[in-house]
Amino acid sequence: MKKTYLITTIIIFALAVAGCKKGFLDQSVNPNSPSSASPQNILSGALQAATTTTAGGTYLTFGIWCGYFSPSGSYVPSTNTTLYNFTNTSFNFFPTYYPNLANFNTLIQQAAASPALANFGAIAKIMTAYDFEMLVDNYSDVPYFQALNSTKYLFPAYDPGQAIYNDLELQLDAAIAMVNTSATNPGSSDIYFQGNMTGWIKFANFLKLRIAIRQSNIVANKAALVTELAKTSNLGFLDDNTSVSCQPGYSLSDANGGQEAPFYINWGVSAAGGLRPDYLQDVACTFYINFMVGLNDTLRLKQVYQPTLLTTEPSGKVPPNNVSHIIGNTLGSSTNTSNANTSFIGSGLSKGATMAQPIVLGSEACFLLSEAVLEGYIPGPASGTGSAQDYYQRGITASFVQLNVPNAAAAAATYYNQPIVDVNWTTSSTAPAPTGLAGVNGSAPAGTPLLRAIITQKYISNIGFGFFESYNEYRRTGMPNLSGARSIAAGALGTGTAPNRVFFPSTEFQTNTAAVSAEPTINIFTSLIFWARNINP
Repeated sequence: MKKTYLITTIIIFALAVAGCKKGFLDQSVNPNSPSSASPQNILSGALQAATTTTAGGTYLTFGIWCGYFSPSGSYVPSTNTTLYNFTNTSFNFFPTYYPNLANFNTLIQQAAASPALANFGAIAKIMTAYDFEMLVDNYSDVPYFQALNSTKYLFPAYDPGQAIYNDLELQLDAAIAMVNTSATNPGSSDIYFQGNMTGWIKFANFLKLRIAIRQSNIVANKAALVTELAKTSNLGFLDDNTSVSCQPGYSLSDANGGQEAPFYINWGVSAAGGLRPDYLQDVACTFYINFMVGLNDTLRLKQVYQPTLLTTEPSGKVPPNNVSHIIGNTLGSSTNTSNANTSFIGSGLSKGATMAQPIVLGSEACFLLSEAVLEGYIPGPASGTGSAQDYYQRGITASFVQLNVPNAAAAAATYYNQPIVDVNWTTSSTAPAPTGLAGVNGSAPAGTPLLRAIITQKYISNIGFGFFESYNEYRRTGMPNLSGARSIAAGALGTGTAPNRVFFPSTEFQTNTAAVSAEPTINIFTSLIFWARNINP
């Protein structure tokens, strides 16, 4: 095969620096001499590219499959979404992640050559783990060990997801060890933590913990993972006080956009007053509305979706602020109503052009810690600060705060002991249930955050910014019961089921044929990511 067929996974450095699209934080350097770009420019551009990939509209389809939003009745919906009728030309994340990985690899190489750049190298290693976790969670096996060495491997082999996960834990250890207070501080070029390297250490530990708990169905791995986590757990994790967001100075620039936070570019209003694509094309989902009403969680619901007028009311009337006026659509329904009669995204999510773009929510971090203590991945007291119950309650409060619920802390406290019932535990898996799940249909008693309660509250809080994480958690735990969110469209593939995964990209079959062809044939309904349960029993 000719070198012109070089696959995305081994992007040459000419593409490494061009990885960020033209516009905000564009890296204006000679693409034939990427090493001339300063570490500061490479870092800020690469972080913004990672932000746009994960926090923009890339994972919206997974959010729709999780019941957060539904296609508008005013537009023809994508068959990828409503019929699950997609091929290997859909969900191609390789051209997004691998150029970004090449950017971070450049920083790692620069740090290896110059100890003064140790902090840049540490950040790059952490973000490399972040990007590869995303790739594994999409495809299970991907090119890893040979992927970023284009001078030696033109057509890199695919590596098992488990092997990649194992190495990511070690790379995160190495990143933590690289942090050096005497080295150059990245300062404002670090658009996540503004040079606060303690924040990066906590982010690395969070990723180690998420990678470990993602494997909770593989019981044989737990002891080794607990030992691995203990190496650095004393350095702290992300939580409600230290989360991750991107803020390079977003602004409402012009009618065409480009300077706004990535979420707002998709879900906001332009400077000229025009509504952005996802704002118009993806509206409230009946499933999430009913789910929240069933839990009597109306305060957050009213922040997630805007109340609308009913068809029987005069057009000039201001919609009342009550749940009866939050109207949604059902995925795949032939009777979905138009935008005039459905609820759009609410102000608790779409906060404005200058909003900081969440990468890891404080609520997600707390719920992960709650599960980690509950299941014995990290130590914690039976009660009080640092207990599973403490992190659970802090996660709920963080969710209320991030949605701008009035009197958030007091409002959240009323949900700390909310019973969580009607769980769809996936029984087809041979893996045992986690120890925190005591029966399928019970409530979560006061003071005991059972796993079903943790995952349910994580699901509630992930709306908007955690589409992919909720999809992953559903595939890992089978919770909460999302069967009611599945498409009811006539002709939907795998009727009554939902995709367990996506295909390997068509570009890989064109450019790295032998390597990808050695992978098993994918069935989107029955093939599983290595850590997953089958959500279609």
